[in-house]
Amino acid sequence: MSPINILKGIQTDVFNLFYPLLCPACNSLLLKQETHICTDCLYKLPKTNFHLDANNSMAQLFWGRTRIKAAAACYYFERGSKCRKILHQIKYRGKKELALFLGILYGKELSGSGCFTEPHMLIPVPLHPSREKLRGFNQSEWFARGLAESLGKKVVTDVLVRVKGIETQTHKSRMERWENVENSFRINLEEKITQKHILLVDDVVTTGATLESCASLLMKTPGVDVSILTIAFA
Repeated sequence: MSPINILKGIQTDVFNLFYPLLCPACNSLLLKQETHICTDCLYKLPKTNFHLDANNSMAQLFWGRTRIKAAAACYYFERGSKCRKILHQIKYRGKKELALFLGILYGKELSGSGCFTEPHMLIPVPLHPSREKLRGFNQSEWFARGLAESLGKKVVTDVLVRVKGIETQTHKSRMERWENVENSFRINLEEKITQKHILLVDDVVTTGATLESCASLLMKTPGVDVSILTIAFA
Protein backbone atom coordinates (compact mmCIF):
# COMPACT_ATOMS: atom_id res chain seq x y z
CA MET A 1 0.00 0.00 0.00
CA SER A 2 1.31 3.43 -0.94
CA PRO A 3 2.14 6.03 1.77
CA ILE A 4 -0.69 8.22 0.43
CA ASN A 5 -3.26 5.42 0.87
CA ILE A 6 -1.93 4.65 4.34
CA LEU A 7 -2.29 8.33 5.29
CA LYS A 8 -5.84 8.42 3.91
CA GLY A 9 -6.67 5.31 5.91
CA ILE A 10 -5.34 6.88 9.11
CA GLN A 11 -7.31 10.08 8.45
CA THR A 12 -10.48 8.07 7.89
CA ASP A 13 -9.96 6.09 11.10
CA VAL A 14 -9.38 9.28 13.12
CA PHE A 15 -12.49 10.90 11.61
CA ASN A 16 -14.61 7.83 12.37
CA LEU A 17 -13.29 7.81 15.94
CA PHE A 18 -14.75 11.26 16.62
CA TYR A 19 -17.64 11.13 14.12
CA PRO A 20 -18.62 7.47 13.89
CA LEU A 21 -20.75 6.41 10.92
CA LEU A 22 -23.92 4.85 12.25
CA CYS A 23 -26.62 2.83 10.52
CA PRO A 24 -29.76 5.02 10.26
CA ALA A 25 -32.00 2.01 10.82
CA CYS A 26 -30.46 0.47 13.96
CA ASN A 27 -27.88 3.05 15.08
CA SER A 28 -25.08 0.48 15.10
CA LEU A 29 -21.55 1.35 13.99
CA LEU A 30 -21.01 0.74 10.27
CA LEU A 31 -18.14 -1.53 9.33
CA LYS A 32 -15.53 -0.39 6.84
CA GLN A 33 -17.09 -2.38 3.99
CA GLU A 34 -20.60 -1.09 4.72
CA THR A 35 -22.05 2.00 3.03
CA HIS A 36 -24.87 4.09 4.53
CA ILE A 37 -26.87 1.09 5.91
CA CYS A 38 -25.52 -1.93 7.76
CA THR A 39 -25.68 -5.30 6.01
CA ASP A 40 -28.13 -6.76 8.52
CA CYS A 41 -30.64 -3.92 8.16
CA LEU A 42 -30.27 -3.84 4.40
CA TYR A 43 -31.13 -7.55 4.30
CA LYS A 44 -34.13 -7.11 6.64
CA LEU A 45 -35.70 -4.09 4.92
CA PRO A 46 -39.25 -5.12 3.89
CA LYS A 47 -39.10 -5.30 0.09
CA THR A 48 -42.38 -5.15 -1.83
CA ASN A 49 -41.20 -6.75 -5.10
CA PHE A 50 -44.02 -4.79 -6.75
CA HIS A 51 -41.97 -4.46 -9.95
CA LEU A 52 -42.50 -8.20 -10.50
CA ASP A 53 -46.31 -7.89 -10.48
CA ALA A 54 -48.09 -5.44 -12.80
CA ASN A 55 -51.26 -5.70 -10.69
CA ASN A 56 -49.59 -4.99 -7.36
CA SER A 57 -51.27 -3.14 -4.49
CA MET A 58 -49.69 0.18 -5.40
CA ALA A 59 -50.80 -0.01 -9.02
CA GLN A 60 -54.33 -0.85 -7.84
CA LEU A 61 -54.31 2.31 -5.76
CA PHE A 62 -54.57 4.33 -8.99
CA TRP A 63 -57.11 2.16 -10.81
CA GLY A 64 -60.10 4.25 -11.83
CA ARG A 65 -58.32 7.44 -10.73
CA THR A 66 -55.66 8.11 -13.34
CA ARG A 67 -54.22 6.16 -16.28
CA ILE A 68 -50.71 5.10 -15.37
CA LYS A 69 -48.68 2.42 -17.12
CA ALA A 70 -46.97 0.92 -14.06
CA ALA A 71 -46.33 1.63 -10.39
CA ALA A 72 -43.96 0.20 -7.81
CA ALA A 73 -42.26 0.96 -4.50
CA CYS A 74 -39.08 -0.53 -3.13
CA TYR A 75 -40.10 -1.06 0.52
CA TYR A 76 -43.14 -1.23 2.77
CA PHE A 77 -43.52 1.77 5.06
CA GLU A 78 -44.66 0.39 8.42
CA ARG A 79 -44.93 2.04 11.83
CA GLY A 80 -41.68 1.61 13.73
CA SER A 81 -40.02 -0.15 10.79
CA LYS A 82 -36.43 0.25 9.65
CA CYS A 83 -37.72 1.82 6.45
CA ARG A 84 -39.55 4.50 8.39
CA LYS A 85 -36.42 5.29 10.42
CA ILE A 86 -34.36 5.61 7.25
CA LEU A 87 -36.88 7.93 5.60
CA HIS A 88 -36.96 10.05 8.75
CA GLN A 89 -33.17 10.40 8.55
CA ILE A 90 -33.44 11.44 4.90
CA LYS A 91 -36.20 14.01 5.30
CA TYR A 92 -35.49 15.48 8.71
CA ARG A 93 -31.77 14.84 9.28
CA GLY A 94 -30.53 15.95 5.88
CA LYS A 95 -29.23 12.51 4.83
CA LYS A 96 -29.83 13.07 1.12
CA GLU A 97 -27.03 10.65 0.22
CA LEU A 98 -29.20 7.89 1.70
CA ALA A 99 -31.91 8.65 -0.87
CA LEU A 100 -29.29 8.51 -3.63
CA PHE A 101 -27.97 5.19 -2.29
CA LEU A 102 -31.48 3.65 -2.19
CA GLY A 103 -32.14 4.88 -5.72
CA ILE A 104 -28.98 3.23 -7.02
CA LEU A 105 -29.87 -0.06 -5.33
CA TYR A 106 -33.47 -0.06 -6.56
CA GLY A 107 -32.44 0.95 -10.06
CA LYS A 108 -30.22 -2.12 -10.26
CA GLU A 109 -33.20 -4.31 -9.32
CA LEU A 110 -35.35 -2.63 -11.95
CA SER A 111 -32.77 -2.90 -14.73
CA GLY A 112 -34.33 -6.15 -15.94
CA SER A 113 -37.90 -4.87 -15.72
CA GLY A 114 -39.14 -3.62 -19.09
CA CYS A 115 -41.89 -1.32 -17.85
CA PHE A 116 -39.43 0.70 -15.75
CA THR A 117 -36.58 0.80 -18.26
CA GLU A 118 -38.79 2.09 -21.11
CA PRO A 119 -39.36 5.68 -19.80
CA HIS A 120 -37.42 8.47 -21.48
CA MET A 121 -36.83 10.50 -18.31
CA LEU A 122 -37.39 10.68 -14.56
CA ILE A 123 -39.31 13.58 -13.02
CA PRO A 124 -39.27 13.87 -9.20
CA VAL A 125 -42.29 15.33 -7.44
CA PRO A 126 -41.14 18.87 -6.64
CA LEU A 127 -41.18 20.61 -3.30
CA HIS A 128 -42.43 24.18 -3.04
CA PRO A 129 -39.37 26.48 -3.37
CA SER A 130 -39.79 27.73 0.20
CA ARG A 131 -39.89 24.16 1.56
CA GLU A 132 -36.89 23.10 -0.50
CA LYS A 133 -34.94 26.16 0.64
CA LEU A 134 -35.74 25.33 4.27
CA ARG A 135 -34.81 21.65 3.91
CA GLY A 136 -31.89 22.30 1.59
CA PHE A 137 -32.77 19.57 -0.92
CA ASN A 138 -35.61 17.54 -2.42
CA GLN A 139 -35.41 13.93 -1.21
CA SER A 140 -37.43 12.70 -4.21
CA GLU A 141 -34.93 14.29 -6.59
CA TRP A 142 -32.01 12.57 -4.86
CA PHE A 143 -33.80 9.21 -5.04
CA ALA A 144 -34.46 9.90 -8.73
CA ARG A 145 -30.77 10.67 -9.28
CA GLY A 146 -29.84 7.26 -7.89
CA LEU A 147 -32.44 5.52 -10.06
CA ALA A 148 -31.24 7.42 -13.11
CA GLU A 149 -27.63 6.41 -12.46
CA SER A 150 -28.52 2.72 -12.49
CA LEU A 151 -31.10 2.91 -15.29
CA GLY A 152 -29.05 5.14 -17.57
CA LYS A 153 -31.75 7.83 -17.75
CA LYS A 154 -31.84 11.59 -17.19
CA VAL A 155 -33.56 13.49 -14.37
CA VAL A 156 -35.66 16.48 -15.46
CA THR A 157 -36.54 19.06 -12.79
CA ASP A 158 -37.74 22.08 -14.79
CA VAL A 159 -40.99 20.69 -16.24
CA LEU A 160 -43.17 19.86 -13.23
CA VAL A 161 -43.32 22.82 -10.86
CA ARG A 162 -45.05 23.22 -7.49
CA VAL A 163 -46.77 26.58 -7.36
CA LYS A 164 -48.65 26.25 -4.09
CA GLY A 165 -47.38 25.20 -0.70
CA ILE A 166 -49.49 22.57 1.02
CA GLU A 167 -50.17 21.65 4.61
CA THR A 168 -48.69 18.42 5.88
CA GLN A 169 -50.61 15.40 4.60
CA THR A 170 -50.23 13.55 7.90
CA HIS A 171 -53.55 12.66 9.58
CA LYS A 172 -55.60 13.85 6.57
CA SER A 173 -58.24 11.66 4.94
CA ARG A 174 -57.98 10.64 1.29
CA MET A 175 -60.39 13.38 0.20
CA GLU A 176 -58.63 15.98 2.36
CA ARG A 177 -55.28 14.99 0.84
CA TRP A 178 -56.68 15.42 -2.68
CA GLU A 179 -58.13 18.84 -1.84
CA ASN A 180 -54.81 19.78 -0.25
CA VAL A 181 -52.81 19.18 -3.45
CA GLU A 182 -55.39 20.29 -6.01
CA ASN A 183 -54.00 22.98 -8.33
CA SER A 184 -50.62 22.82 -6.56
CA PHE A 185 -48.62 22.05 -9.71
CA ARG A 186 -48.14 23.36 -13.23
CA ILE A 187 -46.21 22.33 -16.34
CA ASN A 188 -43.32 24.29 -17.85
CA LEU A 189 -41.61 23.56 -21.17
CA GLU A 190 -44.31 21.19 -22.39
CA GLU A 191 -42.29 20.46 -25.53
CA LYS A 192 -39.74 18.56 -23.40
CA ILE A 193 -42.24 15.86 -22.52
CA THR A 194 -44.53 15.67 -25.58
CA GLN A 195 -44.82 12.06 -26.78
CA LYS A 196 -42.61 10.86 -23.91
CA HIS A 197 -42.93 8.15 -21.27
CA ILE A 198 -42.20 9.69 -17.85
CA LEU A 199 -41.11 7.97 -14.67
CA LEU A 200 -42.63 10.04 -11.85
CA VAL A 201 -40.66 9.66 -8.61
CA ASP A 202 -41.57 10.37 -4.98
CA ASP A 203 -40.46 9.22 -1.54
CA VAL A 204 -43.61 7.66 -0.04
CA VAL A 205 -47.09 6.90 -1.37
CA THR A 206 -49.96 6.73 1.11
CA THR A 207 -53.28 7.63 -0.52
CA GLY A 208 -51.61 8.54 -3.80
CA ALA A 209 -53.22 12.01 -3.93
CA THR A 210 -50.04 13.92 -4.76
CA LEU A 211 -48.87 11.43 -7.38
CA GLU A 212 -52.36 11.27 -8.91
CA SER A 213 -52.43 15.05 -9.21
CA CYS A 214 -48.97 15.16 -10.83
CA ALA A 215 -49.62 12.23 -13.19
CA SER A 216 -52.96 13.60 -14.35
CA LEU A 217 -51.40 16.98 -15.06
CA LEU A 218 -48.46 15.49 -16.97
CA MET A 219 -50.79 13.38 -19.10
CA LYS A 220 -52.62 16.48 -20.34
CA THR A 221 -49.59 16.95 -22.60
CA PRO A 222 -50.09 15.11 -25.93
CA GLY A 223 -48.69 11.59 -26.05
CA VAL A 224 -47.42 11.45 -22.47
CA ASP A 225 -47.43 8.18 -20.54
CA VAL A 226 -46.59 8.01 -16.83
CA SER A 227 -45.21 5.28 -14.60
CA ILE A 228 -44.53 5.78 -10.89
CA LEU A 229 -41.74 4.76 -8.52
CA THR A 230 -41.34 5.52 -4.83
CA ILE A 231 -39.02 4.53 -2.04
CA ALA A 232 -41.87 3.23 0.10
CA PHE A 233 -45.53 2.21 0.06
CA ALA A 234 -47.60 2.86 3.18
